[in-house]
Amino acid sequence: MRKMCDCPGRGRTGLRADTKELLQQIYDTLIAALGPQHWWPAKTPFEVILGAMLTQNTAWKNVAAAIANLRDNNLLSINGICGISAEEFEALIRPSGYYRQKAKRIKGFCEYVLTNWNGSVEELLAQDMESLRAELLTIRGIGPETADSLVLYAALKPSFVVDTYTWRIFSRHGWVEESISYDDLREYFMGAMEPDVELFKEFHALLVRIGNLYCRKTSPLCQACPLRVFLDT
Repeated sequence: MRKMCDCPGRGRTGLRADTKELLQQIYDTLIAALGPQHWWPAKTPFEVILGAMLTQNTAWKNVAAAIANLRDNNLLSINGICGISAEEFEALIRPSGYYRQKAKRIKGFCEYVLTNWNGSVEELLAQDMESLRAELLTIRGIGPETADSLVLYAALKPSFVVDTYTWRIFSRHGWVEESISYDDLREYFMGAMEPDVELFKEFHALLVRIGNLYCRKTSPLCQACPLRVFLDT
């Protein structure tokens, strides 16, 4: 059983004093019900980056199909993607949806790494967590959620990822306000948890699974959800 830290709640984000205990209970409940998720499925850090940029607004099976196309064409590299035309790249990642927009963003990222890091994703990711996150946020097409995904899953540094599922689950249970910002929701977790990469990965993946299976945008399956035990708390 992984343990949260003893950090108290922080008033500026409206955290309760028992946030640490609550998160521990939620994590324990989810891991007991769903088991370890072992997310993110990828063979290299660069595959993680591609997956994070392709998965926006689509199901993972579509991302997997796009990545398989790139792998079959030996294009899972900065130089490979920079070396083909936008039209060729768009065709390969078409299964992921919004392929023109995603192609532009991914090629832009690859060109950025080629220009600023001599094409070395490893050197980019080797920075300390705050410097890496800040730099990623300057790259066109990378927002806070994607940046945190790259920091956590590609660089293996403890930056908690929050997303729509996280917000939906926690606001519906009344644990956070519906109007909470991305940064404050991220701090809700990071202020009460040890900076543990594996813990952050599992917790985020478990919340995504709950969001997919039970805490749907419409017609949520509350009574079947493992978190139903918290409905009256």
